[in-house]
Amino acid sequence: MRIALATAGETQLVEDVAAEITAVVGENLRRLRTRQGLSLERLAKASGVSRAMLGQIELGRSAPTINVLWKIARSLDVPLTVFVSQGTESDISILRVHRSKWVNNPSGRFSTRLLSPTETVCREELAEVRLSPKSIEEEDGHAAGTTEYVVVIKGTLEIRTNKTWHQLDKGDTAQFAADRPHAYRNPGLEEAIFFMIKIHPALRN
Repeated sequence: MRIALATAGETQLVEDVAAEITAVVGENLRRLRTRQGLSLERLAKASGVSRAMLGQIELGRSAPTINVLWKIARSLDVPLTVFVSQGTESDISILRVHRSKWVNNPSGRFSTRLLSPTETVCREELAEVRLSPKSIEEEDGHAAGTTEYVVVIKGTLEIRTNKTWHQLDKGDTAQFAADRPHAYRNPGLEEAIFFMIKIHPALRN
């Protein structure tokens, strides 16, 4: 029986390819995790893979087994092959409803749910906002140049800009400069629900 021994060059090539794949897996894992707004701790809890292991994979210092990748893929709700893909990214980002989080103000009468599929540095934010009846929410001005777009999908909403109140009913939309103090008020007897798109200045030409 003849046993073929790999040359030093062939061995180095195999090692280089393995290192490249490991790096790609790490980059894709970090991109997918941050896109879904998950910390390493939350992903570790969801997948059953330790935080330390996830961190090593993202840094390209550890080559995960298929079993480990399968656990991570299931928790992120993505196909296993996405971890080794290079070049163009998927043309769709999905934020599952069970992964989105509601943030309430201290009174609990103004609630916001981020709908953008990422909580990383994001210059365009989409959120669902709910304001209880007969409630008002005061907002400080955001960074200079910030613009907000609002569309009401339920109830009545009033927006105060430049010390003037503007009423919006279901289906109405508004755009205004949000880099100065403004406020939202629900004058009705039912909850007001609206979508808000916040454009940060870095996105504007």
